[in-house]
Amino acid sequence: MSFWQKLPKPFFALAPMADVTDAAFRRVIAKHGKPDVMFTEFVSADGLVRASETGKKKLLKDLEYSETERPVVAQLFSSHPQYMRKAAKLVRDLDFDGLDINMGCPDRGVEKQGAGAALIKNPKLAREVIRAAKEGFGGPVSVKTRIGYNIDELKTWLPEILKEDVVAVTIHARTRKEMSKAPARWEAISRAVKIRNEFLPDVLVIGNGDVKDLAHARELAKETGADGVMLGRAIFGTPWLFSNSHELENRSDPEVMKKILYIMVEHTKLFDELLGGIKNFSIMKKHFKAYLSNFNGANELRAKLMKTTSAKEVETAVYSLLDTLPKGINLYEDVHFPFHTGR
Repeated sequence: MSFWQKLPKPFFALAPMADVTDAAFRRVIAKHGKPDVMFTEFVSADGLVRASETGKKKLLKDLEYSETERPVVAQLFSSHPQYMRKAAKLVRDLDFDGLDINMGCPDRGVEKQGAGAALIKNPKLAREVIRAAKEGFGGPVSVKTRIGYNIDELKTWLPEILKEDVVAVTIHARTRKEMSKAPARWEAISRAVKIRNEFLPDVLVIGNGDVKDLAHARELAKETGADGVMLGRAIFGTPWLFSNSHELENRSDPEVMKKILYIMVEHTKLFDELLGGIKNFSIMKKHFKAYLSNFNGANELRAKLMKTTSAKEVETAVYSLLDTLPKGINLYEDVHFPFHTGR
């Protein structure tokens, strides 16, 4: 029995998002509000097999994780079964709890390789890729996809995935054509559950798309019968999203603002520590905007942070705003918040 079968229902998962849910952010999330399942950023299986040693080193950074993140699932993409098989063996050697195949990404570069959402148009190849992943990994393999490419084709597409006896399917309730522009259609998740019940009742169905928070996720799970719900964009600026804490909701409270700023500095220091020299520091700036949303008088700090190039500069800018912390305090080691992460 894999970890998937041991999860509570409904369970809540962190979505894999490129240049967002990296090793640093996942560690912060695991500390302040751990979900039931965490996914890495998506990684090219082809690159893991074919890239130069330098290239592989960078890709492997996307597959770094800490024990605090378990159960943690590695997400790969490829349209080449032979590369998926070899990369899946690597994921097995890295001791991941699960392997997920991305069959929903609409990125043009990914689709040009025949991977991501392009596999919706090629069910035969999609099944071959799943089989290769299962052979290489030897553990639970899941798939993340969409309800269709140009149109809703869940009725024909989902059964193709189910025929390969995957352990779970995450369904983004939009077509590839819709990207994230149209509202997610959660009635499609209800249909997915019915299709699953007809084919393989033990396969878990996870709904995804436009989920606001944990309360909203519970509602959607109840309405659709989904076994789990995946949350993505809602995690921006709220790494405590999966906790039951309401401590940081009132951002107009100066004490709440301080705590959020401490977490932001903690996140930035981890990014420097784990990914400095590998990933561009500008990636953090999308997080700064999210952390500083809905704060009175945050515009000045936001403007300063957009010009920073290191964690030290960010820390200095925050200290100059607060002007209350003793010099030399190490936020990551010395500042702790008693979040309740129970369900």
